[in-house]
Amino acid sequence: MIASDHLLRFALDLASSVTLEDRFERLIRAVRATIECDAVVLLVRQGDVLQPLAQQGLVDDVMGRRFSIQEHPRFTDICASYQPVRFPTGCTLPDPYDGMVAGHADGLPVHACMGIPLYVQGQLLGVVTLDSMTPGVFDDIDARALDIVGTMAAMSLNTAMLLQRLEQKSKHAQELLVELSEEALNKEATELVGQSQAMQTLKQHLELVAPADLAVLIEGETGVGKELVARTLHRASQRSQAPMVYVNCAAIPENLIESELFGHVKGAFTGADRDRVGKFTLAHGGTLFLDEIGELPLEAQGTLLRAIQNQEIQAVGKDSIEYVDVRIIAATNRDLKQEVAEKRFRADLYHRLSVFPIAVPPLRERQGDVLLLAGFFAEQLRRKFGLQQLTLSANARQHLQQYAWPGNVRELEHVLSRAALLAKQHTNQGITCIDVSHLGDINSTLPQDEQLPTSSDLAAEKATDSSVDLKVATEDFQRQMIQQALDQAELNWAQAARLLNMDRANLVRLAKRLDIHVTKQRS
Repeated sequence: MIASDHLLRFALDLASSVTLEDRFERLIRAVRATIECDAVVLLVRQGDVLQPLAQQGLVDDVMGRRFSIQEHPRFTDICASYQPVRFPTGCTLPDPYDGMVAGHADGLPVHACMGIPLYVQGQLLGVVTLDSMTPGVFDDIDARALDIVGTMAAMSLNTAMLLQRLEQKSKHAQELLVELSEEALNKEATELVGQSQAMQTLKQHLELVAPADLAVLIEGETGVGKELVARTLHRASQRSQAPMVYVNCAAIPENLIESELFGHVKGAFTGADRDRVGKFTLAHGGTLFLDEIGELPLEAQGTLLRAIQNQEIQAVGKDSIEYVDVRIIAATNRDLKQEVAEKRFRADLYHRLSVFPIAVPPLRERQGDVLLLAGFFAEQLRRKFGLQQLTLSANARQHLQQYAWPGNVRELEHVLSRAALLAKQHTNQGITCIDVSHLGDINSTLPQDEQLPTSSDLAAEKATDSSVDLKVATEDFQRQMIQQALDQAELNWAQAARLLNMDRANLVRLAKRLDIHVTKQRS
């Protein structure tokens, strides 16, 4: 018999166990304290398998086992019942724990065996099995008392499993968020390297606006380091301890932009098989970095504007409004003023984003910074490739300084990465030296008679025209390079991007801005 005070103690033990890390062990201890036995096991159902969560009285390796219900008749009987199952003394059904009871490795003698199925809302969560070396010890236990034990154990198991899932989900979300933030903040290039006047001005602007919590629009050509500027802003801001969440506006399918930014609830649209948290929610209290904001479709710009204005968002398929506190940093390689004038970008959104505009200078305007950056990347590459020393020859340094760098800092990094690998093959006495031959004259991927034009070539062509506008000349230069690369690549965008040391998507966007279109023929 089970006394009423034992049941009360059992209930109190279960109530205190759900907040502990060893909640499953506490559950079986409470069962064992209520029902006298030599071995007790708590198993959770995973499909057609029972997996032990906690045990007492068996050998330790039982925790690593997975019991197929169909292969064990006693488990089959327990799982098929809604009531506790007491197997008669001398039952001939094979015992799943035979040889695993502590102190009885040679097999189980005649003993008492009982199983309690654990149901919640008609669903079998798992079972508790009890074994005693005293035959018939479970026979006189009141059925109602066993039902009470089974119901309370089932509810406790359900609560414990729910808490465990919530803890795991919370931990995963926190780790993921920290990982994303650290990835954004701790990439190799975490320092704005440069001593040119243009860089000194940029750093002064960043120092001024970082603590002000204003919206910032970072403008600059592809490869100048706009994301690094955004990370620098966030680190120096009052939100530095909160996450900076990155959004690539050019990479989001148009029909999923609202879901990506604001989240959605399960069933909100076809394919929404679970709730999803949006980027605004993840960035709450921190910074939301909207990269390539110029690529955002007009239809989505209005929705984004309302979220920024009101600091309120609404998940797709959800009725309630959520308040968010985020700082907006946006970046683009487009001239948004021109985009506004040509009705491709909303003027009101532009003014919201450009409270404090920051222009990141291209590498060709950063007098003297090329060698500083080359040294910075060389030291990173030395560590990355496990080299004792990585240096640049005098000719290589001169060559780097004379090149126009249409791909800016990113192109410089990629060129030096390839050069370091080539130079590594000729390491002499631990010193790896990058020479001009390793740089490949930058354009060496093309035949000599089809080299892409250099800045000096363009300058020579324009030298007779002293009134050339710098922006027009730059765009003419870019257009000429892209057109020649497309010709050489037989209109293959990916190959043309490789020839230009650019990302394919960035090349396509730049070509679109320069009014270069490719179908079957270039126009």
